[in-house]
Parts: sequence; structure tokens; C-alpha cells
Amino acid sequence: MTLSQKSILTVILVLTADQVLKVIIKTKMMLGEEIRVFGDWFIIHFTENYGMAFGLEFGGETGKIILSLFRIVAVVGIIWYIRQLISEKYPAGLVISISLILAGAIGNILDSAFYGMLFGSSRFQVAEFLPEDGGYASFLHGRVVDMFYFPILKGYYPDWFPFWANERFIFFRPVFNLADSAITVGVFLILFFQKKFFVPKDVKEPSPPVEEIT
Repeated sequence: MTLSQKSILTVILVLTADQVLKVIIKTKMMLGEEIRVFGDWFIIHFTENYGMAFGLEFGGETGKIILSLFRIVAVVGIIWYIRQLISEKYPAGLVISISLILAGAIGNILDSAFYGMLFGSSRFQVAEFLPEDGGYASFLHGRVVDMFYFPILKGYYPDWFPFWANERFIFFRPVFNLADSAITVGVFLILFFQKKFFVPKDVKEPSPPVEEIT
């Protein structure tokens, strides 16, 4: 299997798993509903967000359109970058890492672009797929489906803690999805293996100097 095929396969596998999981959540659960997988540590919690990864928001409706368009441009740029990496014989690990980021970006773009048209509202009801009266939003106005919630640590900040003294904290608070995870894993792999990744395969070690015979 060529490196190009491995990259495409990575994107397809991640994207398929991400979308299948989101569709199951969207068509089986109401907004805010949750399933406790491992007690209070791992919860499937259905929520939707308008903005960036891990439920972050960005500038309301106008910001959402800007963000969606930026994502599309970014995806095109990432695809071009992957092609360059492959042609210049960079390590497979780097190509796969970038492919994970690409798959995650596409996964969340699909939610924003099409879910509003394909699904009914999930508020106080289980969403209907292709409802007769149309979806809950127009093109690029859909919401990203999130479901993974890991509130592993809960407690209160101590009295002496600056700014948040005595306030409640939860770690890890953000709710995220498989696409977010793929992006995060891809970024961490690049950061961790950057010295190994950014050396082209065709770079040869310099030949030792030839000793002159006197």
C-alpha cells in the first residue's frame, strides 16, 4: 500500500467512524441526554455547539459562517500540504498525523454544513432524519454534535487560589467528539515526533572525508 493510499484510508476510517457515531447519537438521544459508561468518569453526553473544537464558541452566526469558510479553505490547504509531503518523501508518520487532522476537520465541517438541513431539532425530542418540514437550519448553519465527556476530577478551588477561590472545578470539562480527538492526536504526534518527522527521507548522510595519501 502506497503512502497516498494509507493517507486516504486514514481519512476514510476516521471520518466514517466519526459520522456513524454522530448519526447514532443524533437519532437516538435528545439534546442534554446522557449515558454513564463508567460511573461519573466517562459519560456519553449529547450536546451541540456552534463553534470550534471542544465546544468553544466563535462570534455568533457571523463568526460561524467565517469559521466554516475558514475550515473549508484549511481543508484544501491541508490536502495540498499532504500531497507535498508525499512527493518530497517525508516520513509516513507525519503524513498520517496530518491525515488525522484533515479527517477531523472534514468531520466537523460536515456537521456545520449539512446537519441543519438533514436533521430536525434535538431539543426536547429525538431528531428526525430528513423531516418533511425541513431541517432545523440552513447550509453552513448546522451545529456540531459532541458526546464524549470525561469529568474525571471534581472539587473546589482552595481559599488561597487566585481568581477562582472556592469555585467548583471539573477536569476534564469540555464535551468533544471523535473528530476533535483525531485533530488532537494528530497535533500531539507532530509535536512529539517533530525532530524525526521533519527530515525528508531522501536526505543522505554526508560522506566521510577521504584521507589523502602522502
